[in-house]
Amino acid sequence: MKELKLGILGAGNMGGAIARGYAQASGGSEELYLFDQDDLKVQQIAVLPGVTAVSGIEELVLKSKVLLFAVKPNAFDEVLPQIAAYAEKAEGSSRIYVSIAAGISIAYLESKLGAASRIVRVMPNTPAMVGAGMSALARNANVTDSDFQNVFRIFESIGRAVEVTEEQIHAVIGLSGSSPAYAYMYIRALIEDGIRQGLSPETARLLAAQSTLGAAKMVLDTDISAAQLCINVCSPGGTTIEAVHVLEEKNFIETVGAASDAAIAKSKLMTK
Repeated sequence: MKELKLGILGAGNMGGAIARGYAQASGGSEELYLFDQDDLKVQQIAVLPGVTAVSGIEELVLKSKVLLFAVKPNAFDEVLPQIAAYAEKAEGSSRIYVSIAAGISIAYLESKLGAASRIVRVMPNTPAMVGAGMSALARNANVTDSDFQNVFRIFESIGRAVEVTEEQIHAVIGLSGSSPAYAYMYIRALIEDGIRQGLSPETARLLAAQSTLGAAKMVLDTDISAAQLCINVCSPGGTTIEAVHVLEEKNFIETVGAASDAAIAKSKLMTK
């Protein structure tokens, strides 16, 4: 990936998380160019090895071989024509364009950047900042296997990655793109209850977060289903089964599913 030359437009929560995660994973061995209207955000990331702050969109386009859009969906109408114009003037091979914006379809990007554009649409999540992201990638027909693997490795460097069809992106948004927020709410609830029960905030935070991390690792690192893992923890007449009964009475699984469905419905509604 030495000649990858990744450029990121936008240094907000998600763009910043990818930039930080990628820079830390590569240890400065890869070139990363970054631009945002908020120069302070850029400078905070530009201290990392391999990261270079650029002066504007034109410089970002000229220096990048892979250009990642990490701006809000409502900014695309403004920035894509600029990018297309700068790319047309640039020398060398065409860029691979990567979009992480919810609601921005590949067809829309092709309409602004050209039908021959190489485009990868990605739904990542913010744990990318600590190398624990989950990203799903979909590509258009112009992206070769080699192109795709280069982009795929970017997201593998900040966590795990999987290829999906574009139609599946909506489900991905509900399942992993938005779900860290659900998990944070769950962890917050445990922390607050721990504090009510007399634990220090620091101890409650550690207990809640590490237990959640461990449970996720059990799902990933064993062949046991999540349902069976839950059963395995619940000794008859024990403490865990009492807690699980309360969650079942409160429709915990259905509530989480409804939350995910709401995210998916919103994704479909906002897509253009």
